[in-house]
Amino acid sequence: MPVHKFALADAQLERSPGQDADIFAGNVLDQRHGGPVTIGFGRYGPSQALEETMAVHDTMVILQGRITVADAGGSVTAGPGEIIAMQKGDRVTIRSHEEGAVTAYVTYPHWQQPEG
Repeated sequence: MPVHKFALADAQLERSPGQDADIFAGNVLDQRHGGPVTIGFGRYGPSQALEETMAVHDTMVILQGRITVADAGGSVTAGPGEIIAMQKGDRVTIRSHEEGAVTAYVTYPHWQQPEG
């Protein structure tokens, strides 16, 4: 597999599956490219929330804004340059703050199945 470089502009952001909040995700590298992980970008509008039981291991790098992730054990808030790691099976609430947020993510295995 060749070396890749991606920017937010490379992602086709789509509303996250199963929700109607102002939260969008766009894969830039996934199973279609033959690798074991999915890499992409996310965009959260201001003050949005997503409740999710993690279907995959998800590592989120905060690029802009702030994200708070809460689970039964408490919550963490991260800003630009910080990372939040969520494990498969975790029941979480992911919240953006007033300024919204942009993230990059890596999941294992792939979170989205190919169309077709």
